[in-house]
Amino acid sequence: MLDKFLDHLEEWLVVALIAAATVITFVAVVHRYGASNSAVLAAWSQKHNLPWLFVIADDVYEFLISLNLSWAQELSTYMFIWMAKFGAALGVRTGIHVGVDVLVDRLGPAGRKPIVIFALLCGALFTGVIGTLGAVYVYELDPDQVSQELEWQSWLVYLCIPLGSYLMCFRFLQVAWRFARTGDLPHHAHAPPNLEAKPAVDGMELIR
Repeated sequence: MLDKFLDHLEEWLVVALIAAATVITFVAVVHRYGASNSAVLAAWSQKHNLPWLFVIADDVYEFLISLNLSWAQELSTYMFIWMAKFGAALGVRTGIHVGVDVLVDRLGPAGRKPIVIFALLCGALFTGVIGTLGAVYVYELDPDQVSQELEWQSWLVYLCIPLGSYLMCFRFLQVAWRFARTGDLPHHAHAPPNLEAKPAVDGMELIR
């Protein structure tokens, strides 16, 4: 049950963060270019004696500059960082991380299994160390230190480092445990995982 909860949490966090960051970035870009272009249009309409167009453009400009969106870039950056940290853990669970397995694929089951487990445990060790260092860094941050635009406490922003790294470490250990028991690894490919690539006579790879 905990495993299913973490699965859904990862997926919803990644989807929600990337969607919100995309919307915020889009609104900020429209706001910036809308304000500058409406000012240019107001000046052009005034020069060409078009008072009705000048009033509209000037009203749009006044409305846009009254909206303070200076925080949008900072917030979207934080969202993408949090999305990347939790998305990395999702990648371990689903097997979408890029890996070089030319040598491993040439080994038999007896030689392949310990190497795969060793690689997974190295990933768990690395992410565990990063999570611990991140937790120490967050703990030692000045509680009064805040971000530049949003004025959020910095420890809340950097909390994604230990949380995401520890979750990734857990996923590495989970994949290693399942592989040791069943011999199955998560796959994410267009072709079914049981298909094997065979070299053809002309050097191309055929799928059977």
